[in-house]
Amino acid sequence: MGGPRTLSLRWAPLLAVCGAAFAVEVPFFFFGTPSGHDVEFHLYAWLDVLAQWKQGIFLPRWAAMAHFAYGEPRFIFYPPASWTLGALLSAIFPWSIVSAVYIWIVLALAGASMFALARRWLDRRDAIFAAVLYAVNPYHLVIVYWRSAFAELLASCLLPLLLLLLLKARDEGRRVIAPLALVLAAGWLTNAPAAVMMHYSLALLLVLFAWQQRSGRLLLVGAGAVALGACLAGFYLLPAIYEQKWVNIAEAVSAGSRPQDNFLFVHTTDADHDAFNRMVSWIALLEIAVMFTAAWAARRCRMDELGLWNVLVVWGIACSSFMFPATALLWKLLPKLQFMQFPWRWLLCLSMIFTIFVTVGVRRWWMRVAIWVVAVCVIAVAWQRVQPPWWDNAADLREMRDNMADGIGYEGTDEYTPVGADPASTDKAAWKVRGEGSAHAAIRILQWNAKSKLFTAEMSGPDQLAVRLFAYPAWKVEVNGRVVQTTSREGTGQMLVPVKAGMNRVQIKFSRTWDRTAGGWISIVTVLLLVLSRFLRRQRIASPSTLIL
Repeated sequence: MGGPRTLSLRWAPLLAVCGAAFAVEVPFFFFGTPSGHDVEFHLYAWLDVLAQWKQGIFLPRWAAMAHFAYGEPRFIFYPPASWTLGALLSAIFPWSIVSAVYIWIVLALAGASMFALARRWLDRRDAIFAAVLYAVNPYHLVIVYWRSAFAELLASCLLPLLLLLLLKARDEGRRVIAPLALVLAAGWLTNAPAAVMMHYSLALLLVLFAWQQRSGRLLLVGAGAVALGACLAGFYLLPAIYEQKWVNIAEAVSAGSRPQDNFLFVHTTDADHDAFNRMVSWIALLEIAVMFTAAWAARRCRMDELGLWNVLVVWGIACSSFMFPATALLWKLLPKLQFMQFPWRWLLCLSMIFTIFVTVGVRRWWMRVAIWVVAVCVIAVAWQRVQPPWWDNAADLREMRDNMADGIGYEGTDEYTPVGADPASTDKAAWKVRGEGSAHAAIRILQWNAKSKLFTAEMSGPDQLAVRLFAYPAWKVEVNGRVVQTTSREGTGQMLVPVKAGMNRVQIKFSRTWDRTAGGWISIVTVLLLVLSRFLRRQRIASPSTLIL
């Protein structure tokens, strides 16, 4: 049995990354919760999901309180991992600390995944350093304090696992297809821009490893993993792809969010945008410079024996290049690359490469610490002189929760707004249902949740009812048991339901469209096939020993 010292050594990696993640949050005690670019998007989504869970809706699709309760199909298009974790934490912890708990958990997970990768060729102490450095690398600090991009932060946990499984695939071949597919599926279910990065990175790494081996076998393994991962995530991917035509998805790459507006050191007409871009640009340059310097120092290490040094250098060059305007044509030509929006997002991959090279190439501990201190100093200067972070206090967070509880709702997202809807023209104080014309209407609400609305309307004459809901093809409307064709109010996109004189019983349900049904079955069948194949493989392995017995 191990003594206390053995136990402490065993838990040292986890304690180190958890402690580093906690250190990142020390400023929260003094300033409040960081209110980055995406904080309201994520926190309101968590509250919306939690409210729907309480209504018995376990896989939300329609964000009922978006656009101040007119709704949007946010949860069809935005991957479920981050909002599921956020809603779960919201159900457990006090609302004022939920985002801090989320950040702490994700940073610790990122460090743990880096430790698993680093242990493949580093000793325990160096692997712990790599785990800590990756958890609190400069770009993670930017995400925490300025961006609040919680899904992107969660995706950072997958990158070390992607590289780890590729190294195993090089040695073990097709046996790694299923685990690699799970990581790729997790990418799609966590953050779409990060998943695009992962797949382009995967393609590059597969080509490099296959070239080293002078064999195309690894390319087939990668292709199988990509296809299998897409099938596993089919319940999300198929609806997100098919239903794009029903929303204003092009707004995701509108002015300010286009790649050409976000290359390093690019200037626009938006001073706040340029201030943040200048800050992230200097941090990117710092990481690039340190990474290649450390890579040069690490060129004769054991990584070279593994054939990894050249691969990481080429990957680092690719990630760095995509952040500069010289690659603008590639951003237009390569499929879906423009939907990454921000070229500096490649720092997500670059930070992992940066961590590995610093750990391997910088052997003196005081130099390692000095590098991280310099990075923190750059961030501190940016904090004071370039772009100070924004903060939410307890009252701000309570206001968000109260807006949900009181039915006020929250601002929606341009790219998820249904086609034809104009949130700026809607009446934010509108009733849930009211008559559109001159007929008198006596309306009684029987049920009103995110997935179903049920009410009666006794009309003095034929008319239309204006429902506080944006029209969307998935809404199925029945009046007195018969399906009716709705219209939308011109200029706003608000749903209009035709009714006749007399009593009308109106049922509005968010129906399961064919794409969501097909996507769900693709995922279910793929999981069953994976389980079956694993069972059969275990049976084959067990058969020889059974015969011997």
